[in-house]
Amino acid sequence: MNSAQDRVAECLARIEAREGEIHAWAYVDPEHALAQARALDGMPSKGPLHGIPVGIKDVLDAFDMPTQHGSSIYRDHRPGRDANCVSWLRKAGAVILGKTASTEFASPIPIGVRNPLDFTRTPGVSSSGSAAAVADLMVPLALGTQTGGSVIRPAAYCGIYGYKGSIDAIDRGGIRHVRPSLDTVGVFARSLEDIGRMVPFQPLERPPRLGFCRTYEWHLAKPETQEALLGAAGLLGAKEIELPSLFADALESFRVIVLRESALAYEHEFREHLDTMNDWLKDVAAKAQSISDSVYDKARAHAAQCRAYLATVFRDVDAIITPATAGEASQKLTGLEDQTFCPLWTMMHGPCVTIPAFKGPNGMPMGLQVVGPVGGDNRLLAVCSLIAKRIRL
Repeated sequence: MNSAQDRVAECLARIEAREGEIHAWAYVDPEHALAQARALDGMPSKGPLHGIPVGIKDVLDAFDMPTQHGSSIYRDHRPGRDANCVSWLRKAGAVILGKTASTEFASPIPIGVRNPLDFTRTPGVSSSGSAAAVADLMVPLALGTQTGGSVIRPAAYCGIYGYKGSIDAIDRGGIRHVRPSLDTVGVFARSLEDIGRMVPFQPLERPPRLGFCRTYEWHLAKPETQEALLGAAGLLGAKEIELPSLFADALESFRVIVLRESALAYEHEFREHLDTMNDWLKDVAAKAQSISDSVYDKARAHAAQCRAYLATVFRDVDAIITPATAGEASQKLTGLEDQTFCPLWTMMHGPCVTIPAFKGPNGMPMGLQVVGPVGGDNRLLAVCSLIAKRIRL
């Protein structure tokens, strides 16, 4: 088995060779990474991640690294503490290799991270640094966060696995939340087995019961996505699940929650630094003023009603398959990208996984999103393991 120093050295060599083109990292200190590895090589195994290099999105605090939130406002800011999820990584023996690039305050405006599979196509937005670093073999595991689709979408676009946990499956303590009722920690990896180092799962004792959900946004899926999902549903024997009209305006409630909670989280930054922020954040600051307490409370109540209904669906199925994105990664690199198929499931608070299951018309990967019930993370990963064996290649 390679030593921790060997693993870290391999990752650092890859970063040195490729980072000038990919732009996946906000901060890497090679000497500090190697020092962590040397210390781990000199002690008994601390846990399932002993000696494994991990990247963490630059909105998650690490006591020995800056947290800059992708913003000039926090350039070189050092929090002096770990977020709870980062602390857990250290206790499990991980080497915190560095901070992966994040968009400004995890907003959906690109910052120049490139898709390793095709530089002309988007790698996703908010957690794109983590996805690109894993996809380009710079690191085997990376943490990201998801409010709308910032784990599932970048993973799908970059052809890797993405796991967004149930809302509290990976400890959110110590994170400065932008949207507290939505923000969730997730993991990028090139295999489900690597994700299983953080979220262990056991083989299923029976074939999973699967549902297939088009959602109210199905008409926005590209023909190749619709064809791939329908084919997968048939192959897997998934029964179709039609969401009731309760879900028709779910994305509007999501929008309201995002606006209100973003404005509250960044009240100081909006007041003192709005002129330096990107256009999406300026738009949030302006539109949030129209969201009253009653409108926000109504949106939260609507989300809760949807979650209650979905819980009844999961009495009859173990997981739901649904699109991860509208299609393969687009060539739109300067503005908002596909915002369609992830926000609903994030708002439902359950776990989601994207499996790199299909290829699009341009040879780029497309993901199959698999959704589970709140708290059913370990079982969902086991279901995904079986699905991946059935449908991949």
